[in-house]
Order: sequence, then C-alpha cells, then structure tokens
Amino acid sequence: MTDRVSARLAGLPGSATLAMSARARELRAEGRDIISFAAGEPDFPTPEHILAEASRAIHDPVNHKYSQNAGLPPLREAVAENTRIYSGVEVDPSQVIVTNGAKQAIFDVCAALFDPGDEVLVPAPYWVTYPAAISLTGATPVPVPSLASTGFKVTPDDLDRVRTAATKALILVSPSNPTGSVYSHEELAAIAEWASRHGVWVVSDEIYQRLAYGYPEAAPSIAAAGADLDRLVLVNGVAKSFAMTGWRVGWAIAPPDIVGAAERFQSHATGNVSNVAQRAAIAALTGPQDTVVSMREAFDRRRRLMYELVTAIPGIECHEPEGAFYVFPDVSAHVGDRFASTDEMSMAILEDAGVATVSGEAFGMPGHIRLSYATGEPEIERGMSAMRDLLISN
Repeated sequence: MTDRVSARLAGLPGSATLAMSARARELRAEGRDIISFAAGEPDFPTPEHILAEASRAIHDPVNHKYSQNAGLPPLREAVAENTRIYSGVEVDPSQVIVTNGAKQAIFDVCAALFDPGDEVLVPAPYWVTYPAAISLTGATPVPVPSLASTGFKVTPDDLDRVRTAATKALILVSPSNPTGSVYSHEELAAIAEWASRHGVWVVSDEIYQRLAYGYPEAAPSIAAAGADLDRLVLVNGVAKSFAMTGWRVGWAIAPPDIVGAAERFQSHATGNVSNVAQRAAIAALTGPQDTVVSMREAFDRRRRLMYELVTAIPGIECHEPEGAFYVFPDVSAHVGDRFASTDEMSMAILEDAGVATVSGEAFGMPGHIRLSYATGEPEIERGMSAMRDLLISN
C-alpha cells in the first residue's frame, strides 16, 4: 500500500555513504576482511582532553537536565570566537544555533529559508544530503555542473547559466565533499559578488575548513571574501577536525531572523543537543589545538599516497584534492562491457575485492567514485592494490 508512507518520504533515497558503510560492516560481521574507503569519518580517537571534559560533565547534575534549545551559552561563545579566528568574521553568539551535527544544521537552515517554488543551486558533484534537505522543504535543488579540468569548482558564469527568477540560494562547500577541492579567496570573492548582485543567499558548509593542505590554518571562507552577511549562513561542527563524528555537535551561524526560525523548528524536532557532548565541544574549541594539526599532517600524507596509487591504475584520471579527506577519480574507462554503471562497479569492488567505496551516482556525477583516505596508510595500500587487481583483471 503505497499511501501508507507520505509522498515526500516515499521517494526519498537513503544516504548512499551510510548504506555502503553499513554493508561493509555486515561483511565484516560475516568474517570478511573489508577495507573501507566509504565513510567520511576520521579513524583517530577523540583527543584525550576532550574525553576528560566529557567524563567530568557526566557527573555534573546540571548536565542531566534540559538546557537552552539553541545551545549552551559557553559553546555559542566558543563558536563565535572560532568563527572569528578561522572564517574571519565577527558574529554575535546569539547568531549561533547548536545542532545535532552539521547535518541537522543543514536541515534546520533549509527549513528556515526555503518554500515550495524556490530553487537552490547546488554545485555538482555534491554531498548526498543537500538535495534531500532541499527537497523536503518543497524547494527544488538545481545542480550546477562542474568539471575536473576546473578543479570541480563553479564560477559566476556557471551559476548564471542556471539562475532563474526563482533562485533563492546557493549551497557551497569548501573544502569539498566529495572532490576535496578548495576555493581560493579570489574565487570566493567572485561568487560573493555574484550572490550579492542577484540577492541570492549563500549557505557555506565549512565542516572541513581546518583540513586544507597548503594553508597555514584553514581554508579560505566566503565570509571574509566580501559576502553579504545579511544573506549568509555558515555551517560547521567538531566532527571532522576533532575526530568527533559520533558526538553529534554542529552549528549554523545566520542572521537573527533565520536563527530564530531554525531555533523554533529545532524546539519541536529535537530540543537541545546532549549537554555532555556540548561540554566536550567546548573543550575541543577552547582547548589545545595540536591534535588538529597532527591529524591534518597525517591526512596530508594519506592524501598524497592515495592520489599516487589511484592515478597509477590504467584508465583512471583524478583531480588532486586540496582539502577534506577524499579523492574522486574518474573511472568511466572501466564502465561499459564489464560494469553497467559506477553503482555496479562500486558494489563489485566491495563484494569481490573487499573494498568499500561510494559511486558517483550518489553525488550527481556518474563515472566517478569517492574514496576516503580517513584510514591508515597500510589499509590504503592494501585497499588500492585489491581495487587495482580487480579493475585490470580480464
């Protein structure tokens, strides 16, 4: 009975990245040796000083009760200061809403901004959740194609080709999931000027901001590149840079009316984020930052290793990533007689080679696969060897 499920959810696909990770866990449970390049999750433990603060917070009765829906005041203050340091813009703590991960921040913001009939530009390839979050509001996600030859980055000309009178916003992510591309300050300034000229909102996802290679501390932010702050939303969190994916703490920073709407929405959806997790996030943002640096250095070594190994496979071309922890190779030369699609190829790589990847279909770009190098170098070498053997075998 198809009418038992609402129309808006009946056609909603699940997260392809989580689905592939789940299948990899199933195969491991069956005794298979599986190497996962699927999940966007650091393999490092959460730093010790963050764990110590969480342990202390567990035993403080104040954390056993409901707290402010928009987040603990000390965390909102820490987020505002973090944004000043790494995004280069002054924001008031009242402009911050703390969410259950950056994923909920995206959903809160979409609910606060979009109505049926609105169009939202999403550069492709895109993170799998952006179109879903947009569509659930009744708005329409509009892919903006990009090319590997231009680093998978869009320009104002690209945006103009798809902009209409219904265009409400642009969702931008830099460093990018799935490509690892990083927009320069100059490229962001051009997009900021375009958005301001056309009255288009910019939702800038900066969750990988501090995992940018070749930059001293963080990737450039559109907030510091001339963006109209009255039509700008910044999304971030502690998941990636502090190895805290399971703690579920993210945030959005926006003008007061948008934060107010998002806060009302969240008050009915979830209420406050776990107080213990929020206390841990405060420790992450205000405590020692040396683990961020050491993790970034490790990811950089892994990036270079995986890029070297993937480009050595005959028939594969790949843009060299500059941030996050993904490579997004073009494997279309191996799709055809043997594999009908990159979906089929990705599943064969898992089932036959024991390596979990995510196909480009999920990101709006068939012919590619996403490989995460958020795993150890020995695993990268073994996994890439198994994948190479499968692809070049007859």
